[in-house]
Amino acid sequence: MTVIAHISDIHLAPLPPIRVRQLLNKRITGYLNWKHKRKDQMSPGSLNTLVNHLLYQRQDMTVVTGDLVNLSLNEEVEVAARWLRKLGQPERVCMVPGNHDAYVPGALRRARDIYGPYASGETLDANPYPFVRRAGDAAIVGCSSAIATPPFIAAGLFDQQQADRLGKCLQVLGDAGYFRIVAIHHPPAKENTRPWRKTLIGAKRFRQTIATYGAEMVLHGHTHISSVHTIAGPGGRVPVIGVAAAANLPGSPAAPARYNLFHIDRLSHGWSCTMREFGYQRVGDDIVQRLQLRVH
Repeated sequence: MTVIAHISDIHLAPLPPIRVRQLLNKRITGYLNWKHKRKDQMSPGSLNTLVNHLLYQRQDMTVVTGDLVNLSLNEEVEVAARWLRKLGQPERVCMVPGNHDAYVPGALRRARDIYGPYASGETLDANPYPFVRRAGDAAIVGCSSAIATPPFIAAGLFDQQQADRLGKCLQVLGDAGYFRIVAIHHPPAKENTRPWRKTLIGAKRFRQTIATYGAEMVLHGHTHISSVHTIAGPGGRVPVIGVAAAANLPGSPAAPARYNLFHIDRLSHGWSCTMREFGYQRVGDDIVQRLQLRVH
């Protein structure tokens, strides 16, 4: 059995001290959003409790689908690097970036340098995405949809070059008999095409790649809610699973903080994969198993 954990949208808080010159770009809108909305919806204490619960699980790999930070400040990235080390050793933790990790031009490159092996893996060439991380019978294929965007835009991009590389990775891993998990921050399902300013540009291209080469599961974040959709694969429907933001407070109007745990077994005729969702309820401060779902 291979066990994979999935957590997303960490949005580490509180914000560090900010100088005025650091806000003379898109960060000013994110800062105001944080001050007037997000700081009251997200809790470092609740996040720590959720992570401590996750650390008791016997997972082979933890997949983090982006948005570790809020404004991509250098001080935030340093804190996020320490948070990743708490989550586990690099060989058992991998992360793909979200839009907040690439909030301004150059931020994602700096963050990748600091996160190092947590944000990298085997690649086909010099391009950092997609990268592959293997854990037991599973292979996680980490894609990037993170790009710097103008104010009020939180869209992502999946271009043709990355699609071509993803297709090659999926083909090789499928031929090798792995349970292929594609991780990306922005959701690719048709149900997530609105609002346009938060959507994945190239989502159709992503779906076409999966339809051609196949995958056993897609994991994403970004929406801050838990969800299960499907997209077409060459042999049937492929589960597309999102998880609520890990920083959300218990009782959050969107969805209280949660993480998912997948138990993957190889069968004589295919795969068995069961998902268990753990997190807060809308009332109370206890972390409980909220549901169990057979996804394969």
